[in-house]
Amino acid sequence: MCGITGFCDFTMQSTKEQLVEMTDRLHHRGPDSAGYLMLNHQQVVGLGHRRLSILDLSEHGSQPMSFDGIHIILNGEVYNFKEIRKELEQLGYTFISNSDTEVVLYAFHKWRQNCVQKFIGMFAFALYDEKLQEFYLFRDRAGVKPLYYSFENGCLLFSSELKGMIVHPKFNKNLNYDAISQFFSLGYIAQPISIYQSVNKLKAGHYLQLDLKSRKVTTTMYWNVATFYNQPKFEASENELTDELEKILLSAFTYRMVADVPVGVFLSGGYDSTAVAGMLQAHQSAKLNTFTIGFNEDKYNEAPYAKTIAEHLGTHHQEYYCTPEDARRILPKLADIFDEPFGDSSAIPTTLVSELARTKVTVALSADGGDEAFGGYNSYITAQKYINLVNRFGPGSKKAIAQALIVGKKGLGSTFFRKAYNIDSRAQKIINLFNQQMTVGQSFRNISQIFTDQELTLLIKNYNQSSPEAYAIDLQLSEKADLLDKLTAIDYQGYMMDDVLVKVDRASMSVSLEGREPLLDHRIIEFMARVPSDLKIRNGEKKYLLKKIVHRYCPQELLDRPKKGFSFPVFEWLKTDLNEYVSEYLNEQFIKQQGLFEWKYIDNLVKGYQLGGNINAQKVWLMLSFQLWYKRWIH
Repeated sequence: MCGITGFCDFTMQSTKEQLVEMTDRLHHRGPDSAGYLMLNHQQVVGLGHRRLSILDLSEHGSQPMSFDGIHIILNGEVYNFKEIRKELEQLGYTFISNSDTEVVLYAFHKWRQNCVQKFIGMFAFALYDEKLQEFYLFRDRAGVKPLYYSFENGCLLFSSELKGMIVHPKFNKNLNYDAISQFFSLGYIAQPISIYQSVNKLKAGHYLQLDLKSRKVTTTMYWNVATFYNQPKFEASENELTDELEKILLSAFTYRMVADVPVGVFLSGGYDSTAVAGMLQAHQSAKLNTFTIGFNEDKYNEAPYAKTIAEHLGTHHQEYYCTPEDARRILPKLADIFDEPFGDSSAIPTTLVSELARTKVTVALSADGGDEAFGGYNSYITAQKYINLVNRFGPGSKKAIAQALIVGKKGLGSTFFRKAYNIDSRAQKIINLFNQQMTVGQSFRNISQIFTDQELTLLIKNYNQSSPEAYAIDLQLSEKADLLDKLTAIDYQGYMMDDVLVKVDRASMSVSLEGREPLLDHRIIEFMARVPSDLKIRNGEKKYLLKKIVHRYCPQELLDRPKKGFSFPVFEWLKTDLNEYVSEYLNEQFIKQQGLFEWKYIDNLVKGYQLGGNINAQKVWLMLSFQLWYKRWIH
């Protein structure tokens, strides 16, 4: 795991000193060593690399690497590099290291852009081909590894994190107001846009090519999850599909254990993390290291469940209980860890569990992606109820709205409503849903908004109502795709990529811990996309097929309990231990000086939260998160 950054500057103004400064801003992603390469032709190309040594700890694994005029820097891991290496050796290539980076370099030399189809892993890498005068950026299929880029005024900048680009003198810090609106709508900024007008995120499953002769930039999609949802569903028996899925899972999990440093597992006690820990522990004699964060507040605390699972599996288990003092310590760091606005409050416990794991291991496996692959969110069931009502009664039907409000009240525990605590807000979202005919994606976004479109007009000065929809995802699904296919595909390409994976990457890398995502092995989602939906959710039971496998490793009675999600008492603590931050960053002087928001609306929002239980809690958190970021990077 590493950090990469650099430039391709046609103005010839970028320097080695600038490259070093950009690279060293990513020190936390790779504290073990640094590498820099400057090449001057008709343009100046700089490649910077910070290394966290995982494979081949010797100098032979250092980057940038070069071969036959091709230069590479890579962030991430290609887990099946040994198999690809054997294939390349048979084709006459000779290796000097035991690293996956050298394999990627030779694979590109042999197969060019098609090499990426051979890789199983998480990666973002940059390649410069001197002979053909071409520059490439690649990003993995699921978007586990981040990659930002901008191309303005004759200079291409790129980096694993924005902080690696922002120090370059050609970086443009003009804010993207569509991104601001999107952040307050969803709590994150979805690819491909960023908080800055000039910067894009390279989309998952894509590569960028810059032709240095014409200076033309093109982006190409090499993988799309919709391709597999559009294929015919499997006709095999339930048992056959269960056995085949177990084989794929075991292969994916085993690949993620390949390292020359200690490896551990984040364990929540739910089905996804138990699948990872249980299958791995069953197939090795050494005890796994497992890690859990707990809370003294019972309604948030899953640590006892995780401990019980760990005892049954026989892992070496460690837990840490998060306190308000921990939150006070980490909260001011969030703006540095997430260098664009990020509103998922579970970033705090994720950072804590990463700190805990880093005391024992250098690599930790996380079980993200299971809900999207196997059908695990409560929202999928709630969404089916809503959309069935739309189909039954039609848009604008008062009867449909009345029925939907009943469903919404019963669905308060679902992920749809985890961010909306007052009946007026919830009702408005439902009414909006039924007032017009919407796509599934638009409906999904509408209900899951934190600030509604109407509220954004009150919050943001000169709000642009024509801002692009945050969930305007081009699913490219066939008409035969059913509702669950559409919902899981939306989450896979939206919430998972732009919230969950951002959170885990930045939190883990902030403490120089490599986070690996075994459930995001592309073979798993490619398989599950073709599994009939009634084997994902059957009679209201979520993750039906996965549970059959997990029960082979862990008794059902240890796992069956209501789904909590990874949350913590931030909304309660904002009124007590963390209230000073609300006062400091959401006060009248700061808001008016900033000039972005309407003070009266924020004042009423905060007062309503402080006086009315958890009403507007998530909105106050988003405001605080944005202000922390703004003061660190803009103010």
